Amino acid sequence: MIPDQSVLARDAANEACSPISCKNCGIFGLCREVNGPDVDLSLPETIVKFRKLYKRGDVLYRAGEPQRDIFAIRSGSVKTYVMTDDGRMQITGFHISGELLGLGSVAAIYSASEARVLETTMVCEVPIDVLKKYCEDVPSVRQQVINIMSQEILDNHELMLLLGKKNADERLATFLLGFSRRFQKRSYSPTKFNLSMSRSDIGNYLGMAEETVCRVFTRFQDDGLLTTERRQVKILDLARLKAIARG
Repeated sequence: MIPDQSVLARDAANEACSPISCKNCGIFGLCREVNGPDVDLSLPETIVKFRKLYKRGDVLYRAGEPQRDIFAIRSGSVKTYVMTDDGRMQITGFHISGELLGLGSVAAIYSASEARVLETTMVCEVPIDVLKKYCEDVPSVRQQVINIMSQEILDNHELMLLLGKKNADERLATFLLGFSRRFQKRSYSPTKFNLSMSRSDIGNYLGMAEETVCRVFTRFQDDGLLTTERRQVKILDLARLKAIARG
């Protein structure tokens, strides 16, 4: 019996919308500092102003527009990018459940990048003015924000190394290992996960042609490093993947 496609689509959407545990969210430390260790995050007095559900293709914020909130992804995924003067897109990051978006707007009124939803995604929105106020009044909240921004700086350093010094195999291996670590940090499987972005987007981010990305994926599969089924990746040999990433 062939499964009803509408049922499959509904089940996939339900899985995508299953929110991450608050304790695994990048903003949990802020909520805990504001309301204490036993905070009920369903209450309106936390620093979270809204929880919204977005569908694939929706835009969270646009470059050049005022940005008044930062976003914590509770489920789903988002890509961020900038547009060059001649209209080309440069992807600057992929963001998964538990991670934060828009921190750059804490220092700037207008957003320098854009954020587009890759799949059904739920986010918590925190007004920047509220966050700034808590940073001024509560030292522990200020420290949490510093820690989050420090991690973002480290991620940017890794990206510069990725683009400047690594070959195609090393870039894709590093990319996959990065997702493995990030999913594990959020209490998901480090060896079996979905990559919601297209191969073209991966190539854009890694500075590679789409054909090269597909070719390296195929080589990794042929070598027994991983398997792929549509956008799901299953890593079979983490040790060898790490060896490739190290060059």
